[in-house]
Amino acid sequence: MPATVVVPDVPLGPLSAAWRACVGTGRLNLALRADYLESLARVQREIGFTHIRGHGLLSDDMGVLRTDDVDGRTHRRYSFTYVDQVHDRFLALGIRPFLELGFMPSQLASGDRTVFWWKGNITPPADLRAWTDLVQAFLRHEIGRYGIEEVRRWPIEVWNEPNLDIFWENADQQAYFRLYEATARAVKDVDASLQVGGPAISPGADEWWAPYVEFVTSREVPVDFVSRHAYSSREAQPIPFGTYQELMPPADLLTQFGAPRQHLAGTALAGLPVHITEFNTSYRPDNPIHDTAYNAAYLAPVIAGGGDLADSFSYWTFCDVFEETNIPTSFFHGGFGLLTHRQIAKPTFHLYAFMARMGTQVLARGEDHLVCADAAGRVTVLAWAPVGGTDGEPAPERHELVLSVPVQVAGAPAPDGTGVLMLRERVNEDDGNAFAVWRELGRPASPDARQLDVLRRYETPSVEHTRLGVAGGRIELRLPLARHEITFVELTPVCETVHEGLDDRRLLGVDDDRLVAAHER
Repeated sequence: MPATVVVPDVPLGPLSAAWRACVGTGRLNLALRADYLESLARVQREIGFTHIRGHGLLSDDMGVLRTDDVDGRTHRRYSFTYVDQVHDRFLALGIRPFLELGFMPSQLASGDRTVFWWKGNITPPADLRAWTDLVQAFLRHEIGRYGIEEVRRWPIEVWNEPNLDIFWENADQQAYFRLYEATARAVKDVDASLQVGGPAISPGADEWWAPYVEFVTSREVPVDFVSRHAYSSREAQPIPFGTYQELMPPADLLTQFGAPRQHLAGTALAGLPVHITEFNTSYRPDNPIHDTAYNAAYLAPVIAGGGDLADSFSYWTFCDVFEETNIPTSFFHGGFGLLTHRQIAKPTFHLYAFMARMGTQVLARGEDHLVCADAAGRVTVLAWAPVGGTDGEPAPERHELVLSVPVQVAGAPAPDGTGVLMLRERVNEDDGNAFAVWRELGRPASPDARQLDVLRRYETPSVEHTRLGVAGGRIELRLPLARHEITFVELTPVCETVHEGLDDRRLLGVDDDRLVAAHER
């Protein structure tokens, strides 16, 4: 029998919003597609992220820089047609851009090296001034369209993972520093209050912090925030059209979230906001772990605790409309998304949707639970069956959690006999798990209408309800969790409504002791 966790009456503090401050997306051109926008609309309805970050804002397929050769002369024009469509829709859906400046327009590039199936150019500009002219023209356009007060709320990140030669030619650190300096100064010349930062390094590149600090401080280069990425997967093990990887323990992600502050302590950049602008288990867009209940259970303690270590941590990505390694060959294919194509929810989507319904004040947090409350007396619990990564012990078939939870009515402890409605939603290997149903359907690469209906029906978490009684101002909440389960519990004090003649015992078939007890009260 597990020990009972006694949840305090007094909140520990507000629930951090860092988990929903940003979410990732595939390249920005994808935001012109209907399936993408339908997915983002669902994500915003049920979760509600604040910012969205993706690659390719200035890449050729966004058409921001156009050239035309006429009569022996090259004419240059900035075009914001696609950018306007993307940002208009983002804002209409209640989400703001987290601007990543990249990749290099081919007309400005010093070389022809590219990354991804869609060929984002990763070379430095042939002319830094032409690059900064583009950056400034873009920002002035955004300010003119949306207003300076709005654009000041859009963080501006310079490039993506310049420590990797697949994203920045030769991973040339000094070349990146020059790009960063020129870009940051150009941003501040447009408006000094615009927020600019970097270096957006990948996991395993913390040796970049010291030279980055030395460069920006010695040259008084503007830095308003710092950014880093976090993934917990080991070496890729490719298969045709897919990848498997071993995973480190979930705590490794939290260590990575805390790395910037650790490395910047005692420097001139200590105390700056820290944004983890990408994170997930695997860094591959074709690793089936992303589709599983295990992924949700693995990330639950990270989502619950990451706000202690970073100002934002951005799940990569919100949907499977994503084409870095070409167009997916199967409906479930290990994509990063919280949603598949056609807006089918994965278990990790439910983790985020549960978090969106948590109370505003933290009462308790442990290795398998987060308990919150709101001002109306509603108590919410997010609980999970812990998992340990590849080297951890195999997850048991059942995990027990027992909580002693305080109940308040009108700000005071609830008197004995008060009823509490418990609503519980569960996601595990069987419940709320469209991936498991898809496998049982025979893994259809392109589900037909009937199969999609089945997946939509069984993507939903299972729901339980019961009524509990208060004793000593508390209830005892027993939560058996299945393997790889995440569960959401909502506890609401009941104000009983009765009237003369009401007697549920007279209903045919009603023999529920809870209803009888309610009548007798």
